[in-house]
Amino acid sequence: MGLFSRDDEYKVVVLVRQDVKMSKGKTAAQACHAAVSCALQAYRKHPSEFSEWDSWGQKVVCLKVPNKEELFQYKAIADAQGIISSVITDAGRTEIEPGTITCMGLGPEKQSVLDRITGELGML
Repeated sequence: MGLFSRDDEYKVVVLVRQDVKMSKGKTAAQACHAAVSCALQAYRKHPSEFSEWDSWGQKVVCLKVPNKEELFQYKAIADAQGIISSVITDAGRTEIEPGTITCMGLGPEKQSVLDRITGELGML
């Protein structure tokens, strides 16, 4: 793990759409899908980032994003910087219509990198 500043800690950020009405439980489940998907991608494609994130306690932060359009703006930024992302589409078995995009995970990545992208968003 080594000596790192807080900016060097790794985390996953989950952006949750605020225009999709979900219960707290549904929101938590969707955020978990995003975090797990990102972790699995990192484990396969970027094992060093996964290892850093895992050794720092698997930090996950959930933030609010107003709508799908803004969510995809953040995805474009992440893609341009080579940051892992995972858009979550609901199967529609419970509360919302099938195919609804509910949230997106970003990372694991250095906290300082993700904060430059999502730092102005509010906590969920």
